[in-house]
Amino acid sequence: MDKPAVAVLFGGRSSEHAISSATAGGVLKAIDRDRFRVVPVGLTRDGAFVLEDDEPAKFALDPARMPEVADNGTRILWPEASGVRELRVRRADGSIESLGGVDVVLPILHGPHGEDGTIQGFFDTLDLPYAGAGVLDSALCMDKHFMKVALQAAGVPVAPWVTVRKGQDAAAAALAAGLSLPWFVKPARAGSSVGVSKVHDLGELDEALRVAFAEDSKVLVEEGLVGREVELGVLESRCGAPTRVSLPGEIVLTAREFYDFEGKYLGGDGVEVVCPADMSDADTAALQDMAVRAFEAVDGRGLARVDFFLTASGPVVNELNTMPGFTPISMFPKVWIAGGMTYGELITDLIETALAR
Repeated sequence: MDKPAVAVLFGGRSSEHAISSATAGGVLKAIDRDRFRVVPVGLTRDGAFVLEDDEPAKFALDPARMPEVADNGTRILWPEASGVRELRVRRADGSIESLGGVDVVLPILHGPHGEDGTIQGFFDTLDLPYAGAGVLDSALCMDKHFMKVALQAAGVPVAPWVTVRKGQDAAAAALAAGLSLPWFVKPARAGSSVGVSKVHDLGELDEALRVAFAEDSKVLVEEGLVGREVELGVLESRCGAPTRVSLPGEIVLTAREFYDFEGKYLGGDGVEVVCPADMSDADTAALQDMAVRAFEAVDGRGLARVDFFLTASGPVVNELNTMPGFTPISMFPKVWIAGGMTYGELITDLIETALAR
């Protein structure tokens, strides 16, 4: 029997292109080649689907030279109609070659045009199975404003915030809402802490807004909460079984204002990842329960990482990520590895859940 063919899709048009490419390095290295046939598909920054090299080392996470998908002249030709599963490639010389049938797509794209429901809708239109989140939960969780609205409606606590656009008086809006400094200023639709700043006083607000508006036309000003930063992973289960939730992992800041891009991916000093987090069984159970509630509130499927502040008055959800950082050193794999699952088994789980749909 032929092995299921998995198209590993990475890169993308967002500012998180390099992180997606680095994730591909880990996935291509760890995916179970005895169970799956792999077709690496890169998406360039300009939006071209190309047949990439199946070489994990090419996409290794290197702070000195972040990996990316270059336009090599090939073009992936997706199935031409719903129900057709053949994947083809047009070579640089114009010749067309069949890559065989594709059973499932593993989209490890971050940010707009990948994590926001657009690529998921494309695959739904083609009736092509894919791993991870669907259209609705992707779109909701990509937009931090509407994610908070959905969570609040389900009774899940979130940090107080206001949403502003260019031209609005962000300071007046935040002060009128009673938000206490410090504030976090965030693009509504970006990830990996890109464009995020911490504002200690009003004199820092204009620069923080400039940085955030460079990423998105909609920006959140959010009250900074005091508490432990804890993250949990959630996985969809098959055949009606209960949603699975991981052990908690904790971000411990020792000499850094917040868990920014450098701290997450470039080995920046001043941050430690503790996994599993040192906490009571009661606190762990409360976080796990709320993680599942948050996942269900956004109609989650596939996977998500749920980020919390564990405050003196209880846990507060910071955000959900429907395609969280997935490099071998990222928190999402770490929390599952802490529970006994390997990185390779986690990849297999996502693929098999998609196939079971």
